[in-house]
Amino acid sequence: MTEANTPAPKLEDDVREKHRAWLAKLGILDRPWLIFGAAPTPTLPAGIFETHARIDINNSGRAAQELGLGAADLTFRKRSKPWAEHQDLHTRGLIWYRNAPLLLIKLELALKRRAKVSHLMKMTRMERDTIVDIMAGTDMRSVGSRGKATNGIAAACYALYMGVPEVVLAGVSLSKNGHSYNTVGKKRLQTDEDRLVLSRIREAPTLFTTEPDLAAEAGLKLWQDSHPAR
Repeated sequence: MTEANTPAPKLEDDVREKHRAWLAKLGILDRPWLIFGAAPTPTLPAGIFETHARIDINNSGRAAQELGLGAADLTFRKRSKPWAEHQDLHTRGLIWYRNAPLLLIKLELALKRRAKVSHLMKMTRMERDTIVDIMAGTDMRSVGSRGKATNGIAAACYALYMGVPEVVLAGVSLSKNGHSYNTVGKKRLQTDEDRLVLSRIREAPTLFTTEPDLAAEAGLKLWQDSHPAR
């Protein structure tokens, strides 16, 4: 899938196995994932969390908390996302995109008194972006205005790269502005980047969405149609 004249991205040999081992300890490597983004009015089929691990993106856990969904199985979080938006972060696992030494990250997390995190994994921005490049088959730095996919799409790439048996996107959109946990209505960015990545991974047999608009706009398989008995 790599475009002509684009060097194939590379990742350190031990990164995938290190993460797979950590996800196995969390008990979610072999479970289906529902990646819960922060787009407004997420579509959550009844009973889906009986079978799927909930994977929160940044502060989408605040919307999950308001829905009474309890702690996340895993949260992906970028450093710049304000903690004030969701101080009561409750998650079994946290992948924090940071370049700082792990000890410093642990100390910083310990200062978040209201957060409850059972297991922490550091992931550098380079590792995150390289996994997206691998799954998209191109160097994303030349795409769109930001040159990087959003964290929800990056999480989908991560899940596929790690071999998660099923990946379902909810609360992820290419067109809806704003977030599910506030009324600010912030304009959606990185749509060109996300659209390209989705066009490259949409044929993966294990990738689905619960969102009809995302299925129509990105050509993804709709989860309800693919799993009518659940």
